[in-house]
Amino acid sequence: MTEPQFDHEMTIFEHLVELRKRLMIAGFGTVLGMAVAAVWLTVPVMELMTKPAGVPIVTLKPTEAFTTYMKVTLAIGAAIAMPVIVSQILLFVMPALHPHERRWVYVGTPAVTIAFCIGLLFGFLVVVPAGVQFLAGFGANIATPNWSIEEYVSFVSSFVFWIGISFETPIIIFFLAKLGVVQAGQLARYRKYALIGAFVIGAIITPTPDPLNQTIVSVPIYLLFELGVLLARFA
Repeated sequence: MTEPQFDHEMTIFEHLVELRKRLMIAGFGTVLGMAVAAVWLTVPVMELMTKPAGVPIVTLKPTEAFTTYMKVTLAIGAAIAMPVIVSQILLFVMPALHPHERRWVYVGTPAVTIAFCIGLLFGFLVVVPAGVQFLAGFGANIATPNWSIEEYVSFVSSFVFWIGISFETPIIIFFLAKLGVVQAGQLARYRKYALIGAFVIGAIITPTPDPLNQTIVSVPIYLLFELGVLLARFA
């Protein structure tokens, strides 16, 4: 991986050339990731995604299975290429950072990636099965649930994505504290508001009105806030 030069101020044209270069490398990495996904991963991942449903998954349009397959392939390909994409973003913004800021960028990038992956696993393995089973059983005595594969996969993907984003909370708090934007003592005084906010966020991103499922999401979000407060003390 070739790093850009940090010892001179780049012109607008040089920035555009650099941006084009980084976008091309990131795009090429994504295409390679999609190729790997299409050959080995897309079908198993789709089977895993639809397994918790417990109801028939159907196609309602002639192209629905194919378009869903391609969307999942793109998502997996981007996930595989994430180290390449993140590295290219960092290499593009690196000239604008001071040496000590670059060091924290190198440290923070793996932490952000790991936290996001943990959030995805938590959402997919814990929250999605409970939420989907509730939705499948709700009103089953009135109408037989037959879900469109496109709608179902989009629903699950969006849901676990936002849970993954919520798991970035401690990392964000740590870097805000590192920049002096917030302080651990200041955050500690807002615990009760953080608790309320966690349950509001849980209610928004949880697919069911079931209080149990909302609690399953909201409690970890609040605990992530507490972890962020702890990390802020070491910033």
